[in-house]
Amino acid sequence: MKRIGVYPGTFDPITLGHMDIIARGAKLVDELVIGVTTNIAKSPMFNDDERMAMVEREVASQGISNVRVVGFNSLLMDFADAQGAAVVVRGIRGVTDFEYEYQLTGMNRQLNDRVETIFLMADVALQPIASRLVKEIAIYGGDISKFVTPTIRDEVVSRVDEIKRKSV
Repeated sequence: MKRIGVYPGTFDPITLGHMDIIARGAKLVDELVIGVTTNIAKSPMFNDDERMAMVEREVASQGISNVRVVGFNSLLMDFADAQGAAVVVRGIRGVTDFEYEYQLTGMNRQLNDRVETIFLMADVALQPIASRLVKEIAIYGGDISKFVTPTIRDEVVSRVDEIKRKSV
């Protein structure tokens, strides 16, 4: 039986930290479904289609072949069920992430106890990276090249320029 995993996130934008978890998570399952969602608590810089395209392009550039990118706007456990997933892969940067993920996992187990959650610690060099901070640095003109690929950097900088032009 094929083991399917789901790695959900907003990926706004996709960072080197996300890519680390994708590469490592893809080794643990036969197929890793990257679930791109919109978190209503966040204000995305990129729309769903743009974020899905970013993820697809970045995964392809790394040569990771057992990954599929799917958009979703539902409960994670419903999405995991629809994908036939046995596991959810979650990246952890530190204690704060763990506390949040621990609570989320408990709630998800109540919704669907057939799906397990696997926590992967981010690579030490990548632990501080958060999409929210990448966007903030870019908005204030900082260099984000240590946190994202060159292509993503260019897209973020271009979007920031676009936002600034519209606000003038």
